[in-house]
Amino acid sequence: MTIQRAKPLEILYDEVEAYDLVVVPDAPLADGLNRHLDRPHLGDFATIPRRLAAGGREEHEERTVFLELLSETDLSWKQAAYLGEEIIHCWEYTGRPDAILDYDQFDTPAVRRAVEHVEHLETTSRALTDYTIDDDLEVAVVGYPQLSELERSILPAEFDTVGRFADDSFEYPPFHLFDTSADIIATLLDTITAENADDVGVVLDAGSEFSTLLESALDAAEIPFYGGPGFLDQPDHRTFLRLLRTAFRGGDVRVGDVKPVLQRLDFDVGTTHDEKRLHQLDVADLDEFVEWCTTIRDGEWTFKRALTEFGALLDDGEFSAFHEELVTLGLASQSVTEARVDDLEFYLQSYDVPLDREHEGVLLADAKSATTVDRPLVFYLGLDDDWTQTPPQRPWVDRQAEFERHLQRFQALLQNGEAQYYLARDTVGGQPVTPCLYFEELLEESFTQFSDLDAARYTAPQTSTDAGFDASPLSVGPEQPATISQSSLSTYVNSPRDYFFDRLVDSPDRDFFRKGNLFHDFAEFYVHHPDVVADEDLDTFVDVMLEEMSPFVRDVDRAVHRTHYEAGIQNVITYLNEHAPAASDLVLDGQDVDENTFAAYFDRPVGATVTEQWFESVDLGVKGKIDLVASPGRLVDYKSGAKKSARQVVKNSAIEDLSDTPDFQALLYLAYQRTQQPGEQLEFVFVHFLENLDDIVRGEGDLADTLTSVTYYPTPYVEFVRQQSTFERLRDDGANDCQKTFSKAEYADYAAVFDDADFPATRDRDELIESPFGDALVDRMVEAVGDYKYVRNGCKQALRELMRIRNGNYFEDDLDAFEAFVDERLTELHERRAGDERFPVTDLLEEPNYRRVDHRDLLLEDSR
Repeated sequence: MTIQRAKPLEILYDEVEAYDLVVVPDAPLADGLNRHLDRPHLGDFATIPRRLAAGGREEHEERTVFLELLSETDLSWKQAAYLGEEIIHCWEYTGRPDAILDYDQFDTPAVRRAVEHVEHLETTSRALTDYTIDDDLEVAVVGYPQLSELERSILPAEFDTVGRFADDSFEYPPFHLFDTSADIIATLLDTITAENADDVGVVLDAGSEFSTLLESALDAAEIPFYGGPGFLDQPDHRTFLRLLRTAFRGGDVRVGDVKPVLQRLDFDVGTTHDEKRLHQLDVADLDEFVEWCTTIRDGEWTFKRALTEFGALLDDGEFSAFHEELVTLGLASQSVTEARVDDLEFYLQSYDVPLDREHEGVLLADAKSATTVDRPLVFYLGLDDDWTQTPPQRPWVDRQAEFERHLQRFQALLQNGEAQYYLARDTVGGQPVTPCLYFEELLEESFTQFSDLDAARYTAPQTSTDAGFDASPLSVGPEQPATISQSSLSTYVNSPRDYFFDRLVDSPDRDFFRKGNLFHDFAEFYVHHPDVVADEDLDTFVDVMLEEMSPFVRDVDRAVHRTHYEAGIQNVITYLNEHAPAASDLVLDGQDVDENTFAAYFDRPVGATVTEQWFESVDLGVKGKIDLVASPGRLVDYKSGAKKSARQVVKNSAIEDLSDTPDFQALLYLAYQRTQQPGEQLEFVFVHFLENLDDIVRGEGDLADTLTSVTYYPTPYVEFVRQQSTFERLRDDGANDCQKTFSKAEYADYAAVFDDADFPATRDRDELIESPFGDALVDRMVEAVGDYKYVRNGCKQALRELMRIRNGNYFEDDLDAFEAFVDERLTELHERRAGDERFPVTDLLEEPNYRRVDHRDLLLEDSR
């Protein structure tokens, strides 16, 4: 089967011009034939049955029926909508208003009452039932199979049928394939202008993304169009409904959830508060909005009052049509309740409220309802399986006949205009796009996506314009950062472009950041004032934390959070009781009390040089803040996240083999601290104060389960493992065979191995075991102890232990390599900020770890 050629309007007119009346299935076809009429004619020439029977009036009868049932019966809004639509639909397909009662599942008292109200109502279905075309007229019917049973009922006893299709086939144009929907819209805008808009039609699925994208693009380009957005699509109408909905969403609604409403009402709160609960937000500019929502929720306003106040808030709001609709629905004088808002939203989403439209400009036609688009140039967007119409599963519908009707309608739709352009995407999200299923019936080809058919790929035109933002050249170079923090460095390594957008795009406050900061504040406060904490009930501190977290925490979750805070505070206190500096060692450096939540609450000073210590070293190119300098050789950092082992910490900061979860905090802080304590052994301790939460709840908490310690040795690694102390560690603390072997050897035997072979640059224990160094160790120990199985196994155990030392600690050469790495990254950063090259999506890794990316929607993967 192929696509049958639809007869052009000129041919159809030639075939029907001698008739008194021409009945057609859709209004655009009737309008097209009437425009070809070249002789005087009294009354209708070409028309659709509904216009003929209703005297030219076209109405939304489903809405009329709904309003009748709503006002004259006790049916709920959804019942009235459902029964009204079913009665009208059955009437359309059977020709009788009461035919629905022939089906047992619909023969109920409620349906019978509804039929009694609907069958005598002045609707186009009633007009069609009562109307018959005069037998004296010469009548032609074009597209008879497309007429419903009710529409056919008006035909006279004798009439002629005229086929919509010719005998030959239609050679459809090639599909134009684009990468994205935005590219398709850009292509249209490159073709359509305000001057040629009246010559252009666009066929698309009204429920697809193409619809909103195209409407927005045409509106922005000031190109007129019609047939698109409806009553609820009007921005202010939608905003008003969202505002009513917001009032009843409860105390847990987030600022980000209602951002479109806030922006339309000119409440500018930025992005900082997006994750916070609206009703717990302490922002003066939003007090009016929150009070507004509270007033609505309390039922103090009617819908009319709410709409009036909303219009006043917008200044330029004009809502006469919306007010008339509220009056029609009987809601204007009703108080605003959640149930009534539900009903209003259901109604506006279910029915097309009549709008006064200017019928000029680009014609937007819905692919699921249109058949004729009488424009010289017609674009078809999408053409995917969303264009397929599923025959309704109702007992009075012949599904096969319905499918044939849709198929014929689709064939005619594809051929509108003097020129047709099929614009589609071949893939979306890496998955092939399935063409509309009607193509399977029409084309004698095998295909699964558009590229299997006659298709060509296109790219969107590069638009250029002389107009743009005003710019004034400045003789100022880009500011180059002299230092970088550990978090920025980790982000940069994962994705330089994500780092770049971090500098440009504001991000909202997050609950986990705020929670972590509160624990840091408590730890700092406890170091300064352990006596205050000891004298005060810990519930006081928990209450302060809950109050600070209230913008983020739902009321139902407060008990869970209380448990978290209690456990975390207990762990912090336990750790600091053992490791905090003596009170006599604290020297205040004048920090503002307001920078610490608990210092502000108790009005006590904090800010010793050992807590929350900010550092910045231009020589190293690093900066950061150390939570606690417990001693000159021990740095402490508090973590609310999951615990990592020392091995994981070192692995994530490795320079020679970068991790996909890069984290350079311990390495960077130790690099700085060794400048303060040169030549000294240093320790970095992570306190994961929520790690043992479950154990604390059971009364079994152990502080050791929360600690991860990484040691820095001021010696190169190979030199460190060559030392006698390492030999003694293997001899005294190694695994069984290792101890047995090395207890029978001398340190000189061990040291000689380092002269026999080079220690390999690896962190893999198997590589070390199989290396020449591993072989040399076995040879020396066999020579010194004997060729026994336990000796060979003991050597393997020793080599594994050397790798454990390597992978769980930092050494002088690690920090040296890191400092060189930071220099390289800062050099790159300077070049990219200066515009010498763009920030790539990824550089040092094969691909970014997208779970750690903050601006995923801004990273274009095909652009490196």
